[in-house]
Amino acid sequence: MTDASLEQLRQRLADFARVRDWEGFHSPKNLAMALIAEAAELVEHFQWLSEEQSRNIGPDQLAEVRLEMADILIYLIRIADQMDVDLIRAVDDKIAINETRFPVEKDLGHQCRGKDFE
Repeated sequence: MTDASLEQLRQRLADFARVRDWEGFHSPKNLAMALIAEAAELVEHFQWLSEEQSRNIGPDQLAEVRLEMADILIYLIRIADQMDVDLIRAVDDKIAINETRFPVEKDLGHQCRGKDFE
C-alpha cells in the first residue's frame, strides 16, 4: 500500500480502530497525548547527536526512526478523522500563511526562526 492516499490511510486506520472497538478511546485528547509520546520517542533517537550525525544515522536506527514517524502520522490522521479536519487543506492553508509571513525576498537563506515557523 505504498501508493496510498491520505484518505485510504484514514479509512484503513478507522477500520482498524473500529473492529478492535478502540473508538471509545480515540478521543482527540487521547490521540493528541499519544502523538506527543510518539514524537518524544522520535526525538530520543536524535537527542545527543550532532547535526551531521543526525543526517547520517545507520540503517538500524533509521528503521526505528521510520516506525516512530509512522506512529506520529497514524495518530495525526486519527485526530484529524475524529475532528473532521481535511489535513491536505489544512497544510495548504498553513503554507499560504507562511508564504505571506516569510516572503522569499525577506527570508531567503535565513535559518528558520523556530517558533516563528508555525
